[in-house]
Amino acid sequence: MKTNLASRKARAARLLWIVEAIVLVIAVMLAAWIRFHNDPEYHDLFAQQAPLRSILVAMFITGAMAAFGLYQVHVRHTRLDFLLRITLSFAFGGIGLVVLYYLIPPTYIGRGVLAMALTMAFVGVALVRLVWVRLFQSDVLKQRILILGAGKNADLINSRLRRESDRRTFIIVGFVPVPGQPILVRDELLVQPDDRGLAELTERLQIDELVIAPDERRGGLPMEQMLLCVQHGVSVVDLSSFFEREAGMVQLNVVDPSWLVFSGGFDYSTPRRLSKRFFDLIAACALFLVAWPLMILTAIAVKLESRGPIFYSQTRVGERGRHFTLTKFRSMRVDAEKDGVAVWASKDDDRSTRVGKFIRKTRLDELPQIIAVIRGDMSFVGPRPERPHFVDMLNDEIRYYGVRHSVKPGLTGWAQLRYPYGASVSDAEEKLKFDLFYVKNHGLVFDLMILLQTVEVVLFGRGAR
Repeated sequence: MKTNLASRKARAARLLWIVEAIVLVIAVMLAAWIRFHNDPEYHDLFAQQAPLRSILVAMFITGAMAAFGLYQVHVRHTRLDFLLRITLSFAFGGIGLVVLYYLIPPTYIGRGVLAMALTMAFVGVALVRLVWVRLFQSDVLKQRILILGAGKNADLINSRLRRESDRRTFIIVGFVPVPGQPILVRDELLVQPDDRGLAELTERLQIDELVIAPDERRGGLPMEQMLLCVQHGVSVVDLSSFFEREAGMVQLNVVDPSWLVFSGGFDYSTPRRLSKRFFDLIAACALFLVAWPLMILTAIAVKLESRGPIFYSQTRVGERGRHFTLTKFRSMRVDAEKDGVAVWASKDDDRSTRVGKFIRKTRLDELPQIIAVIRGDMSFVGPRPERPHFVDMLNDEIRYYGVRHSVKPGLTGWAQLRYPYGASVSDAEEKLKFDLFYVKNHGLVFDLMILLQTVEVVLFGRGAR
C-alpha cells in the first residue's frame, strides 16, 4: 500500500522533533567531553547521569521550540522570522533549565557545559532545518494528488491552498472534469481520462491519492472506477476530509451533516472529559502562580489611568448554550457601550484606553478569566466565548455555528492561533472553520500543542486588538 497522507504531516513533525532532540543530546555529551576530557574524575562523575541530563536539555529546548511554533506545519517562516524564533526558543529553554537546576540541583550540568552544548546545538538544529527544508521541498518526496472535479468545489483547493507552504507534502497533478458539470479550473491543469477509465489514469500518472471534489455527487461519480483505485493502493478521500487534514479546518461550504456525523471525532467520553478537566485545573493554577504579579500591576495601571472599575464583566455563551459571566481587566472607557448595544472591537478602536491598548495587545486583559476556568465555566483550550447578542445573530447567518457550543469555550484555542481577531460576520465564519476542526478533533495532546503555541501568539502579538 502506498503511504497514507492522513498522518504524514504529523509523522514528519515527530521525525523532525526526534532528529533535533538527538542533536541536542549529542551536543550535551560532546560539550561534557570537551569540558572534562582532561579531568577523568569529573568526566566519570558526569557520565553517570549523562543520559538523563542530556534528555532534560533536549526536552526543555524542543519544548520551547514547540511553544514558538517551530513544529507547526501550517505556518510558514521567513529566514529572519525563523532566526528570531529559534533564538528565543534557546533563550527561554535555557532560562527554564537554569530554574530547573536551581530547584533540583542534581540535574545541574555546569555553566560551561550548558553554554557549549546550547551553542553547538543551535548550529546543529539550524543545519538540520536547512537540510530538512531542502529535502522536503523536493517534488520527488511529495504525494501526487489527482482531483476528481474541476468546478467550484475543486477550485477551492487552488484558492485556499495556493501557497507553497500549504503544499509542502503534496503536488497536484491535475483536475479531472466530471461530465455535465461546469469547469472553472484553468485549462492547463485539466486532465482528460481516456476510454480505459479513472483507475488506469491514476496508475499511468502514478497517483498516490484521489480527492473527490465534484459540485454535484448524485449520479456523477464513477464508483466502480473509484473502487478499482482503492484496490490498486490509491487512497480515496472526499474534499472535506482533504481540507480537514491539509488546512486544519472544516470547509463549511463543502461540508454536509452526514460528513460531520460519519467522519469520526467528537470525543465526549468520560475519560476525555476527566482528562480535559484535569488539564484545565493544572494549566489554570500554573498560569495563576506565574501571572499574579502581572495581574496586580495591571490592576494598578487600569485604576491609575481612568476612573471606573478595574474589571469588566460580560455575559457570554458557554457549553450547550448556557450563559455565564466572564470577567476581564477593563481596557475601554466606562461609556464604551453607553447605548447598551453590543459592538465588536475593531482595529485601533478609539474606545480603548492607553493602558487598555497595551493589555489587549499583550493579552493581559484576559488573565482574570483563569477564575472562570477554575470554576468550570470555561476550559483552558476551546472556542472563544461570544456574547448572546452575537451568538443569536451568527446562528442565523452561519450554518453549523451552534456546533462550536458542544464544548466549553476556552481562554485560548485553535482559531486564535490560525486566524486574527474576528470583528464581523465574515470573520466569524472564517474562525468557525477552525473552531469546528477543534471541536471535532480535540484531545489532550492537541490541547497541549495549542497551549504551547499560544506563547508564540502572545509574544509576537498576532491576532490581538
